[in-house]
Amino acid sequence: MRARVEREKAFQLRMRGHSYNEIFAALKIPKSTLRTWFGKLVLSDAANARLHTRIKEGSYRGLLKWSQMQTHSARQRALEERSKGKARIAKLTLQHLEIIGAALYWAEGYKRLRVRDGKERMGHTISFVNSDADMIQLFIKFVRNILEIPDSKFRFVMRLYDHINEQEALEYWMKVTGFPKENFHKTTYLISGASKRKRPINRLPYGTLHVEIADTRKFHYLIGLIDGVKNQI
Repeated sequence: MRARVEREKAFQLRMRGHSYNEIFAALKIPKSTLRTWFGKLVLSDAANARLHTRIKEGSYRGLLKWSQMQTHSARQRALEERSKGKARIAKLTLQHLEIIGAALYWAEGYKRLRVRDGKERMGHTISFVNSDADMIQLFIKFVRNILEIPDSKFRFVMRLYDHINEQEALEYWMKVTGFPKENFHKTTYLISGASKRKRPINRLPYGTLHVEIADTRKFHYLIGLIDGVKNQI
């Protein structure tokens, strides 16, 4: 008697377009039993429409859940790889710093010899520009510890866009470099790429910092370090 009542309840739900999952959740009747009972049952258009809507919603929820799981897994893998990579760099020796500094300048520094009237000028300046605070700090560490250049020879020039507050940028770069205002010279203003819609206006909130050291001898030594790195290729 009870089984007949349960089957009738299940039949009514199925005729209204409820899925096997919904009926199982309501009545705890196994889906295999429901398929046996209603596998050949013809449903109304309204019931079919509801059933198809529920299937689509279920598929979307399943896809969303799978996507979230994949995103979580990808993040976990990324964190694991970053941890392994970080563990590989236990401590920077002076030799490491020398090679890193040379590579940094090779990538971001001004290396071309200054020429006037077809002749090489005698004076050359170490010139390094970047917007990355960590990279600026590492380059300063390289100049101090490897090139052994005193702080008094450091000259900084902020290169800002017109939307950047100069005082805020100055405070930021003073904190990054650890140098006082006296080492910062007149700011250079650039044409904002944001005004041409080439990039978001907040991409470089503090512009870039130009590090200059007027020391011809150390400039040539630095170019020699780069040549040494090139010889290892």
